[in-house]
Amino acid sequence: MTKGPYPWATAVATSVGSLPGTSASEAAVTITGELPDFLHVAELPARGPGADMIGRTGGMLAAVSAGMAVETTPDGWRFAAGIGRDMRMAASYLGEDLDALEEAALGYAGPVKCQVVGPWTMAAAVELPGGERALRDPAAVWDLGQALGEAVRTHVADLRRRLPRASAVVVQLDEPTLPAVLAGRIGTASGLSSYRAVDPQTAERLLGHVMGVAVDAGAVAGVHCCAPDVPVRLLRSSGAAFVSLDIAMLDRPSALDDALGEAWDAGLGILAGCVPATGSGSLSDTRASAPLRGLLHRLGLDDPAWLDQVAVTPACGLAGASPDWARTALAACTAVGKVLRQDESDERGPGDDR
Repeated sequence: MTKGPYPWATAVATSVGSLPGTSASEAAVTITGELPDFLHVAELPARGPGADMIGRTGGMLAAVSAGMAVETTPDGWRFAAGIGRDMRMAASYLGEDLDALEEAALGYAGPVKCQVVGPWTMAAAVELPGGERALRDPAAVWDLGQALGEAVRTHVADLRRRLPRASAVVVQLDEPTLPAVLAGRIGTASGLSSYRAVDPQTAERLLGHVMGVAVDAGAVAGVHCCAPDVPVRLLRSSGAAFVSLDIAMLDRPSALDDALGEAWDAGLGILAGCVPATGSGSLSDTRASAPLRGLLHRLGLDDPAWLDQVAVTPACGLAGASPDWARTALAACTAVGKVLRQDESDERGPGDDR
């Protein structure tokens, strides 16, 4: 086993990114209170366009290249002629979230994670002026990836300035649409056909470029994908230091088992989505930890040392959850980590420092 470049403690809890509500200060207090060892920048899409994942990343792009600004349409987002109200709101929302985290996390010395939409999900979501998605134009996609790299570099530097004692900045590229892009399942504007499937080597090259810029900026970079067919091998080969995925979907043997086993063996960090993103009531530690424990056992990774690569998260973003469930989910992630670390301690025994 090769230890990868993951900066978090064993089975520590963090979150995917989004939370319910509209108050940046309340979100920052929740994050620092419930996830004290692995913070993240909040996303609060309930505030409206510019606070959602596509609008926020569009605002980051516009800050480094006005030609990459986006604006809302009745169907979503498209590239705009210049920086308009949507981009000004996106910048304002991001500034609020960063200000709130900076204030709530004064003196914080652990890792902090930010989330940026990856190039392929952005290309599949944003329209060109003619109405087709950027995905249709390889040159437009490449330009998008170049600008995204610079946006990530700027964002990492800002987080470093705001949280100077943070042990690491972790960049999570959100790529929920990547499997559909690779499979040619993104529909055209007419709805009568789909865009051509993207070659895996092309996808790997662009992802690798953005993550490489993040690494050059001093960050640790990886990819979140909550789809059931996460391309784990492609993410590994693109240079991801970690993969964030919905472990709860893997409650029985699947095609992903071999790829995940290889990833674990290669030292890839695993942000394990164990806790449902929506729900109600309470959630027992045993139930919440069962998917990950079952997967580890199925893969033959029973040595507790394998847990060193794991951070525990909800299955996906919590924007659709009630405030009560969001707090329950984050508390459950922390509880799962404690259960796993206790298992590790019990199995290793006193004096065992392997």
